[in-house]
Amino acid sequence: MRGHDIEAPVRERDAAIPRLPGDAAVPLLAEGYGYGARRFERLGSDAFRTRLVGLPVTFVRGAEAARFCAEGDRFSRTAAMPASVLHSLQDEGSVQTLAGDAHRSRKALFLDLLDGSGRERMRSLLREEWDAALEDWQGADTVRLHEAVAEVLTRAACRWAGLPLDDDAADARTAEFLAMLDGAGAFGPPNWRGRLRRRATERWAQERVRDARDGNRGAALERLLTHRDADGRGLNDEVATVELLNLLRPTVAVGRFAVFAALALHQHPAWAERFRSGDEEHLRGFVQEVRRTAPFFPLIAGRATHELEWRGERFAPGALVALDIFATHRDARLWREPLRFRPERHAATGGSDDHRAHAVNALIAQGAGDDLATSHRCPGEPLAIELLEEIVRLLTRRMTYEVPAQDLGVDLRRFPTLPRSGFLMTEIRRT
Repeated sequence: MRGHDIEAPVRERDAAIPRLPGDAAVPLLAEGYGYGARRFERLGSDAFRTRLVGLPVTFVRGAEAARFCAEGDRFSRTAAMPASVLHSLQDEGSVQTLAGDAHRSRKALFLDLLDGSGRERMRSLLREEWDAALEDWQGADTVRLHEAVAEVLTRAACRWAGLPLDDDAADARTAEFLAMLDGAGAFGPPNWRGRLRRRATERWAQERVRDARDGNRGAALERLLTHRDADGRGLNDEVATVELLNLLRPTVAVGRFAVFAALALHQHPAWAERFRSGDEEHLRGFVQEVRRTAPFFPLIAGRATHELEWRGERFAPGALVALDIFATHRDARLWREPLRFRPERHAATGGSDDHRAHAVNALIAQGAGDDLATSHRCPGEPLAIELLEEIVRLLTRRMTYEVPAQDLGVDLRRFPTLPRSGFLMTEIRRT
């Protein structure tokens, strides 16, 4: 065995995409995020075929592949994710599992809720909850940012939805959301714990939905309960509950990017000083570079909705394709010096529509596609970017802190991953 050369590629006659024998499940778990990137590079190909837990799958990377997977109703998320992931995060009937007109209609609901005014309201609540949390953080010997920022985001998101939480409820909901996210990429007990936590959260959310049916509604629940899908039907209690969680949980998930943002500020103090001084020229670029370099979920999977062709290769209806996010974000043909942290690389530039579409589909931390309304790009992506910008401001201007000695290493065999210490902070002071 030579390093990671554990499989000999086999090129089928007249096939453009090489095929790797065996099953990817064990090496994927053993190698983690880098599984696909190593094979794309070794094969000199943006795609390869193999099996994953016994199922035929094609791994792909790159902006062209991202656009192919995300646009034109070519792929559906239905039956594309393992049941353990689906039940930890999305569940049946959610917007992510729909296709065609059903997907566009449901997604329009999310885009309406997360419009400019909705995002500004969330940012305002984030600032309020951060300030409140600072009172406790200042009195603590050590604060672990992973859990601390998750509670801030949980409280802000629930207030935004018209569901304010008392301290006990905030603790419970935060723990449940974190368990869902931590267990989504795991197997066995961690995943089971996440799914159990999700059931507890679902009971709480369904009670809120039922209360709202009786007239006790905030703005978010009002929109959920008055929405009509493409077929003219409203959301039943079960689906409304799933979609309520699909508004709250991804907002809490931004906290994982926030931890990597804090790590980037620590590792690149010149950027922290720039933002502390009020210079925001590359703030959006800093956040985008965090989203590019921070390993979150390693890939997005979909099943072909009809017969497709890409680069001369045929994909039968139902064919499983996995778009490798980690490998795309580290493709040297898309990103000059991809292993360097360079926020200025995201500075806005002109260019043709094709050039801009290529750039959009090279950064796919929350899905791909040029049109937010019709593709499989996450409708919460603009909110995630704005919340991260706000968190960088809060970390650099609202407070000072020390970063004690700790293990900031990132285990790339854990899905989703974090700095091992969760980013510990001491001597926190308000500024």
